[in-house]
Amino acid sequence: MSVSPRHGLIGVVLLLVVSLSLRAADPPPDSRGDHLLDAYFRQQTKQIADACLADFKTRAEWEQKRPELHRRFLEMMGLWPLPPRTDLKAVVTGKIDAEHFTVEKLHFQSRPGLYVTANLYIPKRAQFPAPAVLYVCGHGNVVKDGVSYGSKVYYQHHPAWFAEHGYVCMILDTLELGEIPGDHHGTYRRGMWWWQARGYTPGGVECWNAVRALDYLESRKEVDPKRLGVTGRSGGGATSWWVAAADDRPQCIVPVAGIADLYAHVVEGVAPRLRKGVITGHCDCMYPVNTYRWDFAEVAALCAPRPLMLGNSDVDDIFPVAGYRRLADKVRKIYDLYGAGDKFVLWETKGPHKDTPEMRQGAFQWLNRWLKRDTGPITDPDYPKFTPEQLKVFERPPADALNPTIHETFTPLARIDIPPDAAAAGDWWKEKSRELLVGLRDRVFRGWPAMPPALNVRPAADIKHNGLRLRAFDFTSEDAVDLRVWLLTAEKVEKPKLVVLTAVDEPGWREWTQELGPAFRPALQLDQPPEFNEAKADGTRRLLEAQGWAFATVAPRGIGPTRWSEADKPADVQIRRRFPLLGQTLDGQRVWDVRRALAALRDVPDLKDAPRWLQGKGDMAGVVLYAGLFEPEVARLDLWHLPASHREGPIFLNVLQILDLPQAVALASVKQVRLYVADEAEAKRWQWPLRLQKSLGRETVQVRTVKKD
Repeated sequence: MSVSPRHGLIGVVLLLVVSLSLRAADPPPDSRGDHLLDAYFRQQTKQIADACLADFKTRAEWEQKRPELHRRFLEMMGLWPLPPRTDLKAVVTGKIDAEHFTVEKLHFQSRPGLYVTANLYIPKRAQFPAPAVLYVCGHGNVVKDGVSYGSKVYYQHHPAWFAEHGYVCMILDTLELGEIPGDHHGTYRRGMWWWQARGYTPGGVECWNAVRALDYLESRKEVDPKRLGVTGRSGGGATSWWVAAADDRPQCIVPVAGIADLYAHVVEGVAPRLRKGVITGHCDCMYPVNTYRWDFAEVAALCAPRPLMLGNSDVDDIFPVAGYRRLADKVRKIYDLYGAGDKFVLWETKGPHKDTPEMRQGAFQWLNRWLKRDTGPITDPDYPKFTPEQLKVFERPPADALNPTIHETFTPLARIDIPPDAAAAGDWWKEKSRELLVGLRDRVFRGWPAMPPALNVRPAADIKHNGLRLRAFDFTSEDAVDLRVWLLTAEKVEKPKLVVLTAVDEPGWREWTQELGPAFRPALQLDQPPEFNEAKADGTRRLLEAQGWAFATVAPRGIGPTRWSEADKPADVQIRRRFPLLGQTLDGQRVWDVRRALAALRDVPDLKDAPRWLQGKGDMAGVVLYAGLFEPEVARLDLWHLPASHREGPIFLNVLQILDLPQAVALASVKQVRLYVADEAEAKRWQWPLRLQKSLGRETVQVRTVKKD
């Protein structure tokens, strides 16, 4: 016997639920959901900011912990363990002879099939081996007649200046804006939320390409490997941080307009309409997968004590002044631990987000000072520009290029194979299940509160109508997140025999409120009365009377009463993108909400000793599945049309590096699990947990076929 999660009430009788078309009116602009988001983002960001670099009082303390911080940074970029340094297969496809330097047009493979196009500027009048600068481009492409010539064309003034002044300079195209375009916008505009589940950021690709570019520079006889610098602006400013934090070889670092603190990215622009904010101006390459809940000052601190100039202009709307000044104040403390205060400087100039002569002057002088011991004045004249055709590397893209789809393979998926020897499966799974649960806690749900606030369960409503009793209890899920759980029983039932908690999504919420009808509107926190399906309500009453059950319902954050005004609108993308900057995903925190709803129900006296079941549908089935993994009291899970992979949903940070949904079902098999699928094809997707339980001698997981409503 099971309960249909669509409405959570009468599916035991019908199994099939009629799809309803009711749509509640959009909440007003200043809805509870908007205020919840604003308060939550502020609270979480403050928590992270307050902890950032706060524990380091001495250089010894910093140096003791730095290796693990460095490892964590690489992990958050998708680079731990570091990929193998395969043959670069570097090829020079042509040369340009200018008056004071030559330009080699070249490509290399940072890993097999991942092509990087670049130009190498080599001075004619220099004492070799010479200092070298890696220039990493921002988002400034040149396209003619539909042909991409890469960002190296747009930013060519910089390597020309370096070559004119005695540097070897390699300028890299970006993944997205190169001659073989890849993608920086998976979550920004393409709905590829599975990037978060995979733990993928294109910033990791840019970082790795730059690391391998350093490998190439070290191989050139013209280059002094002890005098390497890195610089870039905007997106290249961010990549400058990534490569300098990942690799100790750059001895002078100048990120320009590429960083601000977490508060600037997450909080600024949240209220009141959630439309704007710093994050809206940044594609996915600008962010690590923030598993360990860092503020960006921790990335910058990994550069210490190497010479570091942070360049920014004072009216840059995507790198605001307060954001980079707060960051600089924290980074400076780490440099001071080394007695290297003179090696960190904040270079501020007048102007917008633009490559200005004043900004270039500061960057050039800083690199001269630390790579050439030259503190004299500089000039920054205009140089004749090469045409895009002159700087182009490929006549045609190579057939084996993986650039357009590198997000499919850059971070590896977990692969878990059941031992062929059934006798060995028990010991293997005992150890493997323990390992998987640790991985989930440490790398997937690390954003859950380490010290949860008091639940503070408060009775909010108690309404009796037409033989039904609906009680509402408010509770605190985490700081700044107050939710409500509802408990429905028949009036005649004083002590329920079973509690079935259903977590609803937005369609499920609308249908459930319709089933209850307008009499219960005050408890449901509805702005408008719902339509009423009297037949369903009557069926629910009869079921609850006959079975003596209680049906509990929770609408996790962002659903029902806490739905924000921008839900289902373009601005919702930027809301969802904020959560990974907090080491979370929206779905991951909804798992926490379900767990806390279960805890709140423990405070209801007449539910004492009643078994607990959990159920959900679609992505919400995945949410309750994981809630059940961490709540021993849950005796059974009813999962309706659960996606077969986290690529489809729900989206949890890094989860695909640990396991996928079939393995999560297997973890839950210490309980009773019912999977309701639409057809045999869907049933076949659950063979993994069925094969495992056969090896373990269990029969707790059952797959049942029902039609989708």
